[in-house]
Amino acid sequence: MKRKEQLDQLREMTLEELNDQADALKESLFRLKFRKSLGVGETISDIRREKRTLARVHTMIAERSKGAKTAEA
Repeated sequence: MKRKEQLDQLREMTLEELNDQADALKESLFRLKFRKSLGVGETISDIRREKRTLARVHTMIAERSKGAKTAEA
């Protein structure tokens, strides 16, 4: 998936969906690191991709949380 498409998809998600996505990415990252330790396949690029996606999700969560706090004030 292209980065722009991925960002558009993340922007459409609710805060709860973003949190679920973050949990899924953490689990996926754990599994990829485990596979790397076993020496199964080329997983380094997959690990980088998952880390970047997780960082994007965390950024979106922070933006939503910040937006919710300013709306309350």
